[in-house]
Amino acid sequence: MTQILSALATHTVALVLYPGLLTIVVLGFAAEVAWTRVAHGRWVLPAAVRELRSPVVATVALFAMLVAVQVAAPFNPVPSVERNVIIAAMVLAFTVWVELALTVEFVPAPGLLLVIQFCWLLAVLGPAVQPESMRPQVLGNVLVSSLLPVKVASGFLYLLCLPALLRLWPLTPPGDRRARPRFDSVRALCWFPYCGLFATLFFPPSADDVLGLLRFFGITLAVAALGIGAGALMLRRGVETARGLYRRGVAPYALLVLVLIVLTSFLMK
Repeated sequence: MTQILSALATHTVALVLYPGLLTIVVLGFAAEVAWTRVAHGRWVLPAAVRELRSPVVATVALFAMLVAVQVAAPFNPVPSVERNVIIAAMVLAFTVWVELALTVEFVPAPGLLLVIQFCWLLAVLGPAVQPESMRPQVLGNVLVSSLLPVKVASGFLYLLCLPALLRLWPLTPPGDRRARPRFDSVRALCWFPYCGLFATLFFPPSADDVLGLLRFFGITLAVAALGIGAGALMLRRGVETARGLYRRGVAPYALLVLVLIVLTSFLMK
């Protein structure tokens, strides 16, 4: 009974405080404020409390908590053996379609978004083919020279897909009411899961000390900054340029990454 209560308390702390909901809100809301400042040239604060209580926000918050406890953040109370990259990837993938089902106007071009999501899943799961492990910290710690091309290619593919998955790219027509500057609470909840998962999968695990904590969150914030920069660039280039990039650039590149993964797996057998 003591072990059960202890495990329950540990997982509650992980889900609610660190690296769960509190961490998600602090980092995500800061990133969202930074995004609105860069993209729209003005500060946009969070919405009213009643909007934050919407079913969409509550559902995405729950999913974000499940993903956050899977990352290899220093001092993560959840034991490493209980973390699984499949859970993180599937929950994040499902989050996009839950939002689409509840608020279809938020997610234009769902067909193209589905293609991008498959590319992102390839970037997440591709490096796991050879290590044959679904533990996120194991994948991040793989430094075999023959696997580095796959990790680098997959990491770049992940970064290419990130602006679209966070809905930073300009799919909304300029005259649409959704184009007006607004604080997107749903996106704010997704910044840490996406960026923290990248830091987990493509960098060696950080030590459980202050320097490790600074390193992990430094990488996470750097990924968020790259996403903000890429999203702002595509916003300035326009809707058609952004769509063309994903249709004619990212999808063919994902096929090359898939070929690289298959060849690497074959050569290492």
